[in-house]
Amino acid sequence: MTTIPTRPDLSSQVTRLAARLEDAAPLEILSTALEHFGGRIAAVSSFGTESAVLLHMLAQVDRTTPVLFLDTGHLFAETLTYRDALIDRLGLTDVRTYTPDAALRQARDADNDLWASDTDACCGLRKVEPLSRALAPFTAWINGRKRYQAATRAQIPFVEQDDGRVKFNPLAALGAAEIEGWMTANQLPRHPMQRFGFSSIGCMPCTSRALPGEDQRAGRWRGQSKVECGIHVKKTA
Repeated sequence: MTTIPTRPDLSSQVTRLAARLEDAAPLEILSTALEHFGGRIAAVSSFGTESAVLLHMLAQVDRTTPVLFLDTGHLFAETLTYRDALIDRLGLTDVRTYTPDAALRQARDADNDLWASDTDACCGLRKVEPLSRALAPFTAWINGRKRYQAATRAQIPFVEQDDGRVKFNPLAALGAAEIEGWMTANQLPRHPMQRFGFSSIGCMPCTSRALPGEDQRAGRWRGQSKVECGIHVKKTA
């Protein structure tokens, strides 16, 4: 059984890794993460509009790395189709799909309409809780957040401590042009919803198009103060 380091040890690991990777490129960050936490690290992917870049890089380093995917039950059908297409295109061998706990969903959202009255509770049920289960065996994880995506992400580091684990953000410093350049140069398939103007794609009830000049994620939970689903919100206790 994997033992998550104690907090003092975890903090020192994060400090050392952050210093080591301060000016590193994404592939170097990924290689270091997988080398340092071999067998104890997973990537988390939404298989959204820019997910192909991180997954393509990951496949170059080690295509057997576990990739955790949260099927909330409210996703666009196109996202599930895109997931399967990327798995096949990139040769990923260990993509694990997690769904909401059936008993919790029945108790809290039997009619599948919790999103309409309490988006935080819906995200907690359909994303935060499943991810907690998915990450249980791992000491570290990788995600694809980037600083340019929204004002709330402008300061994310390459390495951080999050809820007792080390979290790597290897694409943090990449801009929109670099993401587009990687997609084009490697002929990576696009999420089908992009052609309809969706720049960031989550659950169908809470996703709309971002307008020109808006942050990439402006179409998520439009009209609310909510800007994150909760899986990237650090716990305070």
